[in-house]
This record gives sequence, C-alpha cells and structure tokens, in this order.
Amino acid sequence: MNRFSYARPTTVAEALSEIRGEAVRFLAGGTNLVDLMREEVERPVKLVDINRLPLREIEETEGGGLKIGALVPNSDLAWDTRIESRYPLLSAALLAGASPQLRNAATTGGNLLQRTRCYYFYDVATACNKRDPGSGCQAIGGLTRLHAILGASEHCIATHPSDMCVALQALDARVHVEGPEGARAIAFRDFHRLPGDRPQDDTTLRPGELVTAVELPAERFDTHYTYLKLRDRQSYAFALVSVAAALRMEDGVVAEVRLALGGVAHKPWRNREAEALLVGKAPSAAAYAGVADALLAEARGQGANDFKIPLARRAILRALDQAANANPQSQIDKRIA
Repeated sequence: MNRFSYARPTTVAEALSEIRGEAVRFLAGGTNLVDLMREEVERPVKLVDINRLPLREIEETEGGGLKIGALVPNSDLAWDTRIESRYPLLSAALLAGASPQLRNAATTGGNLLQRTRCYYFYDVATACNKRDPGSGCQAIGGLTRLHAILGASEHCIATHPSDMCVALQALDARVHVEGPEGARAIAFRDFHRLPGDRPQDDTTLRPGELVTAVELPAERFDTHYTYLKLRDRQSYAFALVSVAAALRMEDGVVAEVRLALGGVAHKPWRNREAEALLVGKAPSAAAYAGVADALLAEARGQGANDFKIPLARRAILRALDQAANANPQSQIDKRIA
C-alpha cells in the first residue's frame, strides 16, 4: 500500500503552497490518477484535492470567447448551451469520449493532463521510459496496435488518449495556468509535447503549476465541422484514429481550415501547412486527398499499427467531406455518416 498525506485547500494560492517536491499530485475528478495509483504507476506522497477551488465557471471573455474553469465537469461542458451553439465541435468530441458516468466526474483540466493508455506504461513489470526514464521502451517491437504513427521517437511510441484535446487543438484554445512564478497562458499547440528524449514530460507545464482554465477564442465553426472517431467498438473505447475538422466557407470555396488528429501521436496532431493546401479550393475528393497526403507524409507504423496510416487517410477524407457538407458525425447514432 502506498501511504500518502492529503490536503484540501480552498484557494488557488493555498493549493500552490501545498506543492513541495515531484511526488505531490493535484486531485480533481481522479478518473485517471486513481487508476494510476491503483496500478502503482503513480505513488504520490501527497494528494492536493482541488475540488473546493473556485474553478467551476464558464465565463464570457472580453474578446467574445469563453473561459472554462479547470473544474468544469466534461458532462457540464458538453451540454452547456453556449458550447453546443458556438463550439459544437468541442461538444461532439466530449460526447465521443469515455462514458456518461466518467464524463460526470472528469474535469476540463484533468482531461488535458490524462496519461497515455499504453499497455506497457500501465504494467510496472515492463520497461517504459515514460514511467521510468532510461529503462527503455518495451512497446517498440511489442504490442503496438494503439500506438503512434506520427511524432514518435526511439524512446516512446505512445499516444495521447483525449478526445476533448483534439477539438481544442483545432479550435486554437489557450490554457491558463498559475504557479510559483505567477500566471501565464499557453497556446494549445504548445501545451503538449512530443516524446523526443524526454517522454516522461507530457506537457510544457513548469514544476508546481496548476491548470486553472481553458480559453476558447471568439471564432465560431458552428456549421461546417465534424468530430469523427474510429475505434474498436462504438462506445467506451479510445480512438484508433480521430479527426476534428472545422471549415469556414465563402462563396462555395474553403476560406479557412482547422484539422487535428487524435490517436496517432503523443499529442493532438496538427499541420497548418497541410491545412493551407485546401484554402481557396472548392470542396472535392481530390483536394481532400492532397491534405491527407501532406498530413501523413511522415507517418510510420510499428507493424501491428500499420493499418492506422490508410485508416487515418480515409478518416481525413470522410471528416473533410462531412464538414464541407455541414453534416457532422452524430455522437448518438455512431454509424459513419
């Protein structure tokens, strides 16, 4: 049994003051952390329960966007009328993830920070550089069906599991954090890391920093969008490949493209150069294929996950077609539209 102490602060300042050393963890919904503790992947010496902090509001910003408190539950966020009407891509991604029970407990901030679901990361009897830096990556040459085809390194081939984060990547969100050095905002594209030679570091958070909010910009993609998630079963499964697509159409041509992939890399994957290939063009299968080819030009399989490359290509084509035709994938009837 792993013994730990427990604190329950009521302000952000009090919560930050409890962080002393690397083995202290913030606890919100606990839907990932408790699993990690149960498997002894995480062995914190202290849990700082942040559920009493005033971080449960969704507020309008001066720029016309929304600021979402880190403790807003995933269910509340998905069904908030402002999210449904102005950011339906985010609502769809949230409803594609987990189960209703887990969405009721999981929080906005916690969703950003969830760890990979790599088999080897969860099995403390195996080598994993993310869990035990320098021990090796037993996934390479092992069971790789769920693993990365983009952005991997010789030290780690794990993928980020979140659906919500794929939508936030496409929406150009910002993450607000507070820490010992004060408050700052991080562009979502810079929040998660590729593994490189430090796969144990999932994000660019500094020691002792706490996620306090996620900010959505004012731009709306409320008509031409879709969140398409392909998985082994239709519910309660992590993505093999997912696509968040959002388009702005003008006079029958594409004026702006937002395209992010999930289930394929250590972070939600986006390539703005590939997106630009579609700008100024009329929607067509040929135009979509050019974007898909550019997005997947550097994709590499690990054997058992080679199928992800053609699967991702087909998913990109289908998602762009759904978005262009304002026919978003239903998260209730999950048959591919």
